[in-house]
Amino acid sequence: MRKASRLFEIIQILRLARQPVTAAQIAAQLEVTPRSIYRDIAELQAMRVPVEGGRGIGYILRPGFTLPPLMLTVEETEAIVLSLALLERTGDTGLRQAAKQVNRKIAAAVPPPLAATFSANALHAWGSVAPAPEAVDLTTVRQAIRDEQTLQLDYRDEFGRLTERTIRPIALIYYSQTANIVAWCELRQAIRNFRADRVEHCDAGPQFFRGEGDGLRRLWMDGWQSNAKVGQV
Repeated sequence: MRKASRLFEIIQILRLARQPVTAAQIAAQLEVTPRSIYRDIAELQAMRVPVEGGRGIGYILRPGFTLPPLMLTVEETEAIVLSLALLERTGDTGLRQAAKQVNRKIAAAVPPPLAATFSANALHAWGSVAPAPEAVDLTTVRQAIRDEQTLQLDYRDEFGRLTERTIRPIALIYYSQTANIVAWCELRQAIRNFRADRVEHCDAGPQFFRGEGDGLRRLWMDGWQSNAKVGQV
């Protein structure tokens, strides 16, 4: 068992106990030596977790100490840390800022042994960072997806041709180089992908397609699955 997990389990054991628990009893439950438990108790006390007692007497958790409702395992915590790090590689400046805020909020909400995972700098997402698109704010796109509101684009295709499009955005795909806006295109009357770095202007449209987003996403996913089956033949 990892140390952070063990510290968390010790807190849980003491929190549920109705009388002092000895280091030997805790060690038996966690399958470690009593010496390890003594060190862990000292570390918890250094973190200001209100553990009282001593060797030969047993340990209790001072009344009034409660764990926050957000309870995570070490692996779950590490998954969040790495996921937030991956957001730093996208070209979405709004999500990058949100990732930093989420990191701080969760670190403040979880017990000290888990909070240390957020500041340890032990997990990193390496690789190229996508540049933020110059002419479209991906925050606006995400808002339009949530609100099921149309967008009006000036879009230049792969051949350099500029067209005006009214789209119903339904999803965003983040690649290492750019983001793709998945949308129903009013001009083509079909689902189309629009590279964010080829958008030259973007405004929220005056119309909404409320109640249609899920159906359009199913249409998009059905097309994906059909293409995958053709590729397997």
